[in-house]
Amino acid sequence: MVAQQTAARSRKPPAERRAEILAQASFIALADGLERVTLRAVADRLGVRPGLISHYFPAVEELVAEAFALAVSGEREQMFAGAGSPASRLAALVRRVTSGEADGLARLWLNARHLGRFSEVLATAIAAQEVQDRERMLALIRDGVAVGEFRTDDPFAACVRIFIAIDGYSVYVNSVDEFEVTAYTRFVSDVCEWTLGLGSGFCS
Repeated sequence: MVAQQTAARSRKPPAERRAEILAQASFIALADGLERVTLRAVADRLGVRPGLISHYFPAVEELVAEAFALAVSGEREQMFAGAGSPASRLAALVRRVTSGEADGLARLWLNARHLGRFSEVLATAIAAQEVQDRERMLALIRDGVAVGEFRTDDPFAACVRIFIAIDGYSVYVNSVDEFEVTAYTRFVSDVCEWTLGLGSGFCS
């Protein structure tokens, strides 16, 4: 009886346990890829049985989709966390993308876009995260226009162009060859300068 009472007291609240499961799953997603997010892999990291994970996530694709969303949300906060003027914040974002700091995020997006072809649940999560990314970038661009740092008549078009540049740049994240051609290394910067009317070398 005493042992049963002790076990009951040590049992974590459902919301806490669910958050713990998702935290570990998102870590695996960023470090190893979404294919490695399995009930057993998450259970092993938590030191519990896979059955506990399936209790909270009966369908593994739901766990994968939510792990992706959590990982992307955390990385988004780092991407847009810079202080200072809109131009300096955009420059910091571009440097993070092109310096290798965000390679884990780039790999995760590539991975998710591929797997999303086969999972409607993941595809829906991808679309939702893209909306949030655009909202953050649009807010940054509009701030820059308001203070006269950015010049564009169509902030949404500028936002789309910048993300397409980031996606295009990130396609090569898994390449084993170093491709240091300026046309590639400065591609994201060049697109930002062109679409927002910025001077050359704004994020150098």
